[in-house]
Amino acid sequence: MKVQSFVDILGADFYTGVPDSQLKALCNYLMDVYGIDPKHHIIAANEGNCAALAAGYHLATGKIPVVYMQNSGEGNIINPVASLLNNKVYAMPVIFVIGWRGEPGIHDEPQHIYQGEVTTRLLEDMGIDYFVVGPETTEDDIKASMERFRTKLDQGLDVAFVIRKGALTDAPKVKYSNENTMLREEIIRHIVKFSGEDPIVSTTGKASRELFETRVANGQSHKYDFLTVGSMGHSSSIALGIALNKPGQRIWCVDGDGAVLMHMGAMAVIGSNKPSNLVHVVINNGAHETVGGMPTVAENIDLVGMAKACGYPNAVSVNTFDDLDQELALAASRDELSFIEVKCSIGAREDLGRPTTTAIENKRNFMEYLKTM
Repeated sequence: MKVQSFVDILGADFYTGVPDSQLKALCNYLMDVYGIDPKHHIIAANEGNCAALAAGYHLATGKIPVVYMQNSGEGNIINPVASLLNNKVYAMPVIFVIGWRGEPGIHDEPQHIYQGEVTTRLLEDMGIDYFVVGPETTEDDIKASMERFRTKLDQGLDVAFVIRKGALTDAPKVKYSNENTMLREEIIRHIVKFSGEDPIVSTTGKASRELFETRVANGQSHKYDFLTVGSMGHSSSIALGIALNKPGQRIWCVDGDGAVLMHMGAMAVIGSNKPSNLVHVVINNGAHETVGGMPTVAENIDLVGMAKACGYPNAVSVNTFDDLDQELALAASRDELSFIEVKCSIGAREDLGRPTTTAIENKRNFMEYLKTM
């Protein structure tokens, strides 16, 4: 169904969420109509953040907000749904719009398979009534669901629309870009050059896909890399866990701005522990590019200042390859925690592939390599 019809039937005037490729039509519609507008549309750091923001909106206005997200974000909303929104606590009504990645019977990437299996089960466990929206769903179907949901929302209960692939259509075209010139895939090639045979932990999305293809292009083994294909925002914590237990080996983390924002407390833990063998590289394009290019707030904040405040002894930002190479060389030579923000353009190759090894194979090969250190 047309995304504008879907939005009209929901009847809300405030949306907050974390972008999802399954919800690209909705995300583009909101960006086209509202952009980033604190009164109508906010892209938040993580889905729990969205739920709390929605609660504040409801407290201030008495109206019903909409929270949109990929189903992977259900884990982040469990606590605020159970201990804040729930009708046994504050009874705050929210409409959730959830992209159903990994829907059973629909081929998807490994990180989405189990999440797809438990998507509706988690909603049931949280006491959230839901309606599945597919390509065949009509406007009358959505209207009937909203009529049923209104009674629940009036009681302070939460409801959800679970969006199948291709369900929302006719989105406006929105171009996402920035003024940076460095390509992420080329940035990753430079990181691989300076990291040598050091282990790399890479974040979810296109960064891991580009790292995988860089190894292929170089004729190198994939054993050096742990590709965090899911679990957005946790790559730096994985890298920290490895660095603390392999103190004689330098560990590199290739992170993204959206991932850093999602679980920013990880930087405080890293800075407090100060592992001398960890290099934390954040490729910042100010966008959730892997799921469509919608903006993050990372272009408006000082990541270097934050890293320093968290205790990183070395923190810099670069926007040229000459400066990048200089900082990568310094990080590789020093025995001290390093943070490098790399300002990056938005965009990737149209023919960018996906890892051809399984997640289990990746883990086993990486662990075997770590044993040699």
